[in-house]
Amino acid sequence: MRLLVIDYGIGNLGNVVRAFQRLGAEVRLSEDPADLEWAERIVLPGVGAFGDGMAGLRARGWVEPLRQAVATGKPLLGICLGMQLLFEEGEEMGRHAGLGLLPGRVRRFPPEAGKVPQIGWNRLEHPGTHPLLRGVPNGAYVYFVHGYYCDPADPADVVATTVYGIRYASVVARGAVMGVQFHPEKSHRAGEQILRNFLHL
Repeated sequence: MRLLVIDYGIGNLGNVVRAFQRLGAEVRLSEDPADLEWAERIVLPGVGAFGDGMAGLRARGWVEPLRQAVATGKPLLGICLGMQLLFEEGEEMGRHAGLGLLPGRVRRFPPEAGKVPQIGWNRLEHPGTHPLLRGVPNGAYVYFVHGYYCDPADPADVVATTVYGIRYASVVARGAVMGVQFHPEKSHRAGEQILRNFLHL
């Protein structure tokens, strides 16, 4: 399986690359959108601020080629900030346009969430119907680091939820576009199973 991990200048991508290599994928870490042609699967990882992430994608020419690749049906997995960038708009340090692959926006946790950002282990709650979560128990713990959450406009795009003061979407999917708010590469067996499922969709 030829897997392209997008390098747009934000975040440490080594753990993501190594996690997929352990599962047998042929992984290419790339700053060049032309490599989308080579890829059978695409991963958009990332940590940091929404506006910085979109600026990095635009500066390296990823935005339109990525949209076109997704339009052909190539599976795309957004991880952490990468999931947030799938949406139409982010509210972190001003309002910023996202990739617009999923309807909805990225919002800051409200005061009732308590300490922000959320850092540490929390539960995935899901009905087990989406293939990305096949073999992942309902209530499995995964590792989060984020101060903003995704608020999809269409409830049908929500695959799993997590509670941190509020209940929010922690896994989303629409067709070949998927996103996980947590770090599967740091989430032991549950995270490894999700990455394996993505490779074998």
